[in-house]
Amino acid sequence: MSKTEAEIANLDALISLLPVSDRELFERIYEVSVTKGRLNTPPSMEPWIEKHFGSVEKALAQRVVRVTNLVTLEEALFNELRAHRPEGKSPAQKPRVTKPQAHQSDLFHDPLTATPEDTFGRIEGRYCVTGSNVAKYEGYHSVIIFREPDPLRFTREHIVDYIDTGWRWARKAHAVDPEARYYFFMWNCGARAGASISHGHAQVMLSRRRHYAGIELLRRAAISYRENFGVNYFDDLYHAHKALGCGLEKDGVRIMAYLTPIKEKEVFLMAPEISLSLAERLYEVLACFRDRMGVVSFNVALLLPPIAPVDEDWDGFPAIARLVDRGHPASRASDIGTMELYASSVISSDPFEVARIVGEALPGGN
Repeated sequence: MSKTEAEIANLDALISLLPVSDRELFERIYEVSVTKGRLNTPPSMEPWIEKHFGSVEKALAQRVVRVTNLVTLEEALFNELRAHRPEGKSPAQKPRVTKPQAHQSDLFHDPLTATPEDTFGRIEGRYCVTGSNVAKYEGYHSVIIFREPDPLRFTREHIVDYIDTGWRWARKAHAVDPEARYYFFMWNCGARAGASISHGHAQVMLSRRRHYAGIELLRRAAISYRENFGVNYFDDLYHAHKALGCGLEKDGVRIMAYLTPIKEKEVFLMAPEISLSLAERLYEVLACFRDRMGVVSFNVALLLPPIAPVDEDWDGFPAIARLVDRGHPASRASDIGTMELYASSVISSDPFEVARIVGEALPGGN
């Protein structure tokens, strides 16, 4: 593998260099195909192509790598040239939209007086407090309001507290309604990631009947994999990434630069259960996003088994955190279009580069 550069454009060659057992495991989960995109360009356009893409030769024969997860049917299309597309910047937008709002327009400045509370009261952490969401899309739906208004000014202690406060909220809501068992934590950081209020906050939900569709789909896919191959899907998923150098483990948490990301730089963390170590590893990856990759807008989600016994099979389903870069707020181009909504994700970042940077940022991982 040392003779072939570790990058997504060479994924097919890297797979061929794996030991037979690792290659068979990888190909049980993933299918990789490579095509060449070709074009003819008029001489008048060559200076523009060289300016934006480096050379005309790169544009004339573009290597497109398609990676399909055969278990979950997640799919990503990679072409390094797409990272250099001219997108333009919007003069109406500031690079840092996460700047805290003025107190008079910040609804979360004083959450105890400016936000409602749940019928069972508020859950308070050291660095945050809950408020009941006014416009709910779940029966139990609240916000975790950060005492630090700038969502990018987070520390290890902040992230641990946000996760812990959300978990205590879920336990309290379940105690009030024992039928509500399916917990979901999400954090939209920045307007580009879906946050309507710039003051830092996450959201928590607890549902009845079944988990949200994306999580339920993952559960069913994992069960099907276990029935077909007699092993845990999540174990094999990690080992497939680890074999290629896109996975590492630290303090019981498995971390992968995901090979079929939903959008740019997606990282996938797995632990046996929600824990301090999972929260700390999540902080370390988020800090890597912010400090080493320049990410200013991102989404975080926790995908967890039910918090109380249910009828369906959740055996072997770990606590999962997924996070993804949502792009620079000054870009006029949306990061999601028709392909992402209805077909496959189109990705310009390289999971191998993400893995390298995350690995450097997490000392002690292996």
